[in-house]
Order: sequence, then structure tokens, then C-alpha cells
Amino acid sequence: MSVFDELAGQEAVVAQLQDALAGGMTHAWLFTGPPGSGRSVAARAFAAALLCPYGGCGTCPSCRQVRAGTHADLLLVRPDGLSFGVRQTRELVLRAAGAPSGGRWLVVLFEDADRCTEQAANALLKAIEEPAKRTVWLLCAPGAEDLVTTIRSRCRVMTLRVPPSSAVAQVLVERDGVEPSRALDAARAAQGHIGRARRLATDSDAAARRAAVLKVPVQATSLGPALAAAAALVKTAEDEAKSVTEQLDEPEREALRKAFGEGSTGKGVAKAMRGMAGALKDLEDRQKSRATRVKRDTLDGALLELAAFYRDVLMVQYGADVELANTDRVDDVRRLAALSGPEATLRRLESIMRCRERLTLNVAPLLAVEEMAISLSLSQSQSQSQSQG
Repeated sequence: MSVFDELAGQEAVVAQLQDALAGGMTHAWLFTGPPGSGRSVAARAFAAALLCPYGGCGTCPSCRQVRAGTHADLLLVRPDGLSFGVRQTRELVLRAAGAPSGGRWLVVLFEDADRCTEQAANALLKAIEEPAKRTVWLLCAPGAEDLVTTIRSRCRVMTLRVPPSSAVAQVLVERDGVEPSRALDAARAAQGHIGRARRLATDSDAAARRAAVLKVPVQATSLGPALAAAAALVKTAEDEAKSVTEQLDEPEREALRKAFGEGSTGKGVAKAMRGMAGALKDLEDRQKSRATRVKRDTLDGALLELAAFYRDVLMVQYGADVELANTDRVDDVRRLAALSGPEATLRRLESIMRCRERLTLNVAPLLAVEEMAISLSLSQSQSQSQSQG
């Protein structure tokens, strides 16, 4: 067993990381790749290998602690909100300047490093330019261009690809005990995203949410149904985001209350309670920022599901010999492909991409999705009129 076993379809990257472990180390690494490629998985596996006394066995206490994010020599940074500020970065840089408590390295694993603000990026650059002797920085971002040139030029870049569905399915079968055909359907639907494939294969709620999203192409046949489909899509994303944030928020608040000694008596308690009020306000602000991010990311994921569906429609229309993402919805794909032409499908894909872009500009989600749904229904109506004419 190895910590790299879960890196499906990333043989070239694994080989480079193993070469580094054998003697080609550098102090800063940048893991890039599209969503689902496993960039954070690769970074964590590398962190485990650096901290493991056996080079990444995957079974020792050190490897298990890295996997859980609790290793004493691992600083795991996962930005909660839409951005990561300069104050947080300076605190991180101070912590990263220390010495490892046990092993050879102190590893800083910074997921979504592209969320750094400009000032935060400048603070991070200084730490990477003048690293502590035994500190290793592992940064993750969708692409190298998402970080400022001065940072990426000082990092060794590892570029991951989207793994093939067969490789993802194999991981689900071997590690999660998923039935092979179900694993392959989930891997195709997730388009190589291992984490999403696992959720679709093992979580009935996640599968139900995907099914709700994929009703939109079928329902958006005219204005009324299109608007209803838009509202349902946004509601589905909001429900999922609420479920995620509720699971995180209350344990954080409870931990903060305990840290300030809520319910205790004696000297200093009143002062501690006054300090707790300010700390709770800061926590609530961070939680609100995280909730906004989770909601936006969840809705964006739903839009990508729609884009994958229409991509399948387009492939069928062109007769392309490629693997479809929605093999479990192939009847709907073929029916919509027969009702329109490639030009209409491309217009639909453009409307989905336009909606994604508007969400990044903080357009109200319901308004952005309603406009998209109306565009989908208009494209379908125009296609049907042309076929009848």
C-alpha cells in the first residue's frame, strides 16, 4: 500500500514526486489541474510521504494523521471564504517559520492558494523567497496562471490531468467496495472527479440532487416550466449548501465557547466572556463568508452538471465516438439531440457558461439562473419551430 494509491491516472506525477523523495527535493511546490484532477489529494499524499518514516506507506500513524489533517508537522490551510486575507497569511508565515516537532520537515499544505488577496500573495511570496530551512510549501490552484508570476516562478509545478473514468471506478471498487457498474456510472457522471464520484456512488442524497439538476433540460421547454426549473435548481443548491455549513458551524461555535470557559466560575470569567463576544462575531463573519462560498460553489457544480449533459447531446448530434458522461440518462440525451441541431446546443452551452461567469460577479443567483433557463427554453423552442418548418 502507498499514499499515492488514490491518485488515479496520475502515473507521471507520482513518478516525479517519488524521484523528489529519493533526492530531488525543493522547498516550494505548486499542484495544478482542473476540478476533480486530484491536486489537493496529490499534495496531501506528498505531504504524507515527506512526513512518513517509511516514505509514504499509507498505514503508519504518521500517514493516518496526515490523512486526517492532525499531524503535528502539517499546517493544513483550507480557505473558508471567498478570499484569504493578509492577516491570515502573516499568521501562517509566522507558524511556517518554526521547526518541525518530530520529523525532517514542517509541511505547509495550502489548498486553494489562488484565493489569496493581492496583499496576502505578497506576504506569501516573501516566505517562499526566504523559506525556513526545513519548511516545505505545497500550494494548490486550478492553474499556474492563477497565482502571481513571482510565486509560481519559485515553485516546482506539478500539473495533474483529469483521470479516465476507468481509473476512478477502479479506486471506488477497491477502496470503497462499490459495485463495478455503479462505480463506472458514477465515475463518468463525475467526469473524473474522484471525490464527487464517491459521493454519487455512496450517498443517495447526492445522487438525488444530481437527478434534480438533470431535470432542467427536460423541463425547460417553455417560459413557465423554465422559470420553475430555475427556482428548483437554486433551491437544490441552497439546501445542499445549508446542509454542509450547518454541519460545520455549530461545532465551531461550541469549541469557541469551551475555549473561553463558558459556564465556568471564578476570577477572570467576566473578562473572558467579554472577549468571547468579539471572537464569536469574528467567527460568525467567517462562517457567513464560507456559506456564501459553499452556496456559489455548489451552484457552479450544478451548472457544470448541466454543461456535461449538453456536451453529451452535442456529441450525439455530431456522431462522435466518445464516452458520454451521462450514460444513465442516455435516453434523455438522445431525445434532446433529435429535437435540435448542434447550433442550438452550442447556444445552450454558452448560456450556461455565461451564467457561471455572472455568478462570479455576484449577480443574484436566482436572476442569473432564471436568465439561463429562459435561454435554454428559447433555444429549444426555436429548434422545434425550425424542425416543424
